[in-house]
Amino acid sequence: MKTRLFSGWKARAQVLCLAALCGVMAAGAAFNAVAAQDPAPPAEAVAEEVAIEAAETAVDAAAVAEEAAVEEAEEAPAFDSGNVAWMLTSTLLVLLMVVPGLALFYGGMVRSKNVLSVLMQVLVVYSVVVIIWVAYGYSAAFTEGNAFFGSFTEKAFLKGIVADTDADGLPEFLFVVFQSTFAGITTALIVGSFAERIKFAAVLLFAVLWVTFGYLPMVHMVWSGEGGFLAHKGVIDFAGGTVVHINAGVAGLVGAYFLGKRLGYGKEALKPHNVPFTFVGAALLWVGWFGFNAGSALAADASASLAMINTMVATSAAVIGWTLVEAVTKGKPSALGAASGAIAGLVGITPAAGTVGPMGAIVIGFAAGVICVWGVNGLKRLLGADDSLDVFGVHGIGGIVGAILTGVFSAESLGGTEADLAIGAQVWVQAISVGFTIVWCAVVTSIAILIAKLLFGLRVSEEAEREGLDITSHGESAYEA
Repeated sequence: MKTRLFSGWKARAQVLCLAALCGVMAAGAAFNAVAAQDPAPPAEAVAEEVAIEAAETAVDAAAVAEEAAVEEAEEAPAFDSGNVAWMLTSTLLVLLMVVPGLALFYGGMVRSKNVLSVLMQVLVVYSVVVIIWVAYGYSAAFTEGNAFFGSFTEKAFLKGIVADTDADGLPEFLFVVFQSTFAGITTALIVGSFAERIKFAAVLLFAVLWVTFGYLPMVHMVWSGEGGFLAHKGVIDFAGGTVVHINAGVAGLVGAYFLGKRLGYGKEALKPHNVPFTFVGAALLWVGWFGFNAGSALAADASASLAMINTMVATSAAVIGWTLVEAVTKGKPSALGAASGAIAGLVGITPAAGTVGPMGAIVIGFAAGVICVWGVNGLKRLLGADDSLDVFGVHGIGGIVGAILTGVFSAESLGGTEADLAIGAQVWVQAISVGFTIVWCAVVTSIAILIAKLLFGLRVSEEAEREGLDITSHGESAYEA
């Protein structure tokens, strides 16, 4: 069976191989025929087609990128570098007003055994207030709310603010830090009324309470927009006559009443220990005040230029006014008086710096210098309060003079910038704002002082006061024997 099955196998294999060869030859012929009918494109044509497609893709990608860049540019605010640079500078200038300016100005006027306590109070109070400002102060002052307060939570801890957040043409972080210097120096000013007798813990607690309920609502009422209580009435306060100076001056006066007089006040001379310190401090305050007033324009523009020249001439006029009054009434003008006159002029022009003309600024400065001499002498005796470093006599009275006269000299007819200003009506508005500020601040200060008294007590002991607060409160002395 096997022999029959495989017999002739070689012949059959040869037949199969021949058939396969014929099939391959037929397939090759068919392929050649098809190729002849549809010839392949040349290499140059293929390269050209690929280049065209690549170019079209590149154009499309460029168009998409350009569109994305335009959208990004539209979304990102374009800040004016000149305005930003000026506001950065102004912020540093206001910081210069506090440390070292205010610290030296106050430090020189106290006795040598208390100089470090005053420096510490100014520096630490300022620092505490800056942290409060970024925690909730900015939010409460500059967000929408009612006529007296903004929201304490909307921008608490600077929520929702990033590096390029726009605040009326400035990075909002820059506006926040600029305004923080105002809050800090306003609260630090009050320290001068408490000097040489208040407990350190009490002054810090008072600062926290007062800035929260005394300063923040005043900012909101005046500077947050038309919804603010005093802004709605039309008050003019360019850089802080009511918000800063009257506010701080009244707080100092009320606090002085609660604290009582220093030991020996009215019985012995409580002389400044270092008038050059005070003189240098006043000079630094004058320099820094250009950031305070001209910086309040929030731009490097014509308004800032007006505030700059007004700050210069008003202060000069106040120095002359104070010096003349001392020369006439005391026979000899003093360096301490001239330095105080400079501060009086700076305070007086603050609310008017951006709205009055230079001639009006001279009148305001001279009036502030002359009237504040009375404020720290005759009026101080009438009030019977030991306002240690004359915070009310200079800042309170100077602020009131400036606020009222702002309503006069802001009129265009007297060189101001307000074209349709009715002087009588504006003076009335200014007077209302002054009265409201006095009442609001007096109430808040009284409550804050009473809380501090309840928790810590206000005054150091008589023994500590006699020895000096440098040693008893801080364990160090400015001048080693």
